[in-house]
Amino acid sequence: MSRRFQRITPFLWFDTEAEEAANYYVSIFPNSRIVGTTRYSKEASAVSGRPEGSVMTVAFELDGQSITALNGGPTFKFNEAVSLVVHCHDQAEIDRFWEKLSAGGDPRAQAGGWLKDKYGLSWQVIPENIEELVQNPGSVAALMHMTRLDIAAMKAAAT
Repeated sequence: MSRRFQRITPFLWFDTEAEEAANYYVSIFPNSRIVGTTRYSKEASAVSGRPEGSVMTVAFELDGQSITALNGGPTFKFNEAVSLVVHCHDQAEIDRFWEKLSAGGDPRAQAGGWLKDKYGLSWQVIPENIEELVQNPGSVAALMHMTRLDIAAMKAAAT
């Protein structure tokens, strides 16, 4: 069985939580798994200041999408300039992913389908037909007052 070629892979920088975060994300999404883990060698430890033998990277898949997480230290933090988008088939999926991803995150960072998880990573949890829904100004106006998106409310605002 050949592995599917993925040209672009998100690479997420964590302080020390890469393995914990990867396991958490894998538990949320179907068709997901940890692919491999690397550890800091003596040489890499000396250069990075990270403990020798500690987890350096975790390669994982979320619903078939390859992602790599790095324990790179506290130098860089996540911000809203980059987010991962979760396309959902229906309201039940939106509700399920929103509940799981927002658990322990910052409630003040929830608006218009965007949230920050407990690791500070930003996500957008949206319906698969979001482009169609936002063609109507009423739907967009409704969306601006939502945290978790409500498909029925957006459709009702379009009429």
